[in-house]
Amino acid sequence: MKEKKIIGLTGKYCAGKNHMALLLEQRSIPVLDIDKLGHQAIETEKERILIRFGEDILSPEGLVDRKKLGQKVFGKPKELEALEEMIHPVVNMDTLAWINARKEEICVINAALLHRSSAFEMLDAVIIVEAPFLVRLLRARRRDKLSWTALLKRFRSQKGFSSQFFKEKTDIYKVKNSGFFCFAKHSKKNIPEERIEEILSRLGPSVVEDLR
Repeated sequence: MKEKKIIGLTGKYCAGKNHMALLLEQRSIPVLDIDKLGHQAIETEKERILIRFGEDILSPEGLVDRKKLGQKVFGKPKELEALEEMIHPVVNMDTLAWINARKEEICVINAALLHRSSAFEMLDAVIIVEAPFLVRLLRARRRDKLSWTALLKRFRSQKGFSSQFFKEKTDIYKVKNSGFFCFAKHSKKNIPEERIEEILSRLGPSVVEDLR
């Protein structure tokens, strides 16, 4: 059996990492979205979260309103740490279970906080999706419809984002994604296909051959 390669996929707020994930999935590469695991973990740990943050974070349907929960922890380190202590163990356990269940030669972990994932030390390479500040700001405004002040606070919270990935010996691949309309389903030109081919070929010739 071929050795499994585990690739990390990350990027700053609205850089387009999910767009890159879609292109990889279209090549039959399994991608785990850590953010979605986090959403599931919030419901799994709902009772503990309600005790800590109050029942006013519930939606009319009885689910945790992630936007309201986010308002309770954003810019409050102690509150954020308390939430993470509830969520991260569940997410890390589910991440390792997903990796162990994969039979494919290559799998991808898609996470904004990739360096905090239980899979980080297992990574063979990291793909960082990048886009200019103004492009990311306009994408975020269109997608999330937040105020400019709120958006700038989110951008500032990711100061020093890239440095954490260059401390390790893991191979780093940067992908430029500068097109403003990258969220359109039909749009593929913002991330050149040849760049994806180049990255996959560096991971090993057999990876590219298996995906054809």
